[in-house]
Amino acid sequence: MPRRRKGQIDLRVDDPQQLLDMLDPFPFRERGLDGDVDEYIVEHAEGVPAEVPLAISIHLPEVQAAGPLAQGLPGIFQQHFHGQAERRGVELSRLFSVGRKALVVGLLVLGLCLVVGQTLVKLFPDSRLAEVVMEGLIIFGWVANWRPMEIFLFDWWPLVKERRLYRRLAQAAVSVVPFEKA
Repeated sequence: MPRRRKGQIDLRVDDPQQLLDMLDPFPFRERGLDGDVDEYIVEHAEGVPAEVPLAISIHLPEVQAAGPLAQGLPGIFQQHFHGQAERRGVELSRLFSVGRKALVVGLLVLGLCLVVGQTLVKLFPDSRLAEVVMEGLIIFGWVANWRPMEIFLFDWWPLVKERRLYRRLAQAAVSVVPFEKA
């Protein structure tokens, strides 16, 4: 076997169908990769710096490597990873939509808490209890904004990272390499 280069991901199987999701009802061309295969490739690709191009080599017995399914594997891989990148984009859009809605609710709750708290303090100017309730309402109002802040500050990063990686994998050179079966 040739020397492995950086960015090279090798898969060795006896049958190309082992790479495909067998529960997927579509014919081979549209069928996606098996979840374990996807996970293996992603795991190995994550450690490769972004400036290093990725390449995937599928090592198959000579007889299998010459078959139509094996010859279609580069397209299947590209289509699968492109689809995964698109799914991450959709998830990102949904996350931001949820974040916008949560932000509106959070700001409304915060505004309502501020109004109610200020009203209590004005109605009972010498009451320590009114001040404590106002402080509690302010805290509650800020807590209502926790989720949108979490979404807009942190939750989107992993999805963007995954989408970027899947886009890189969709651009990876995929080759079928025959070997003699012992």
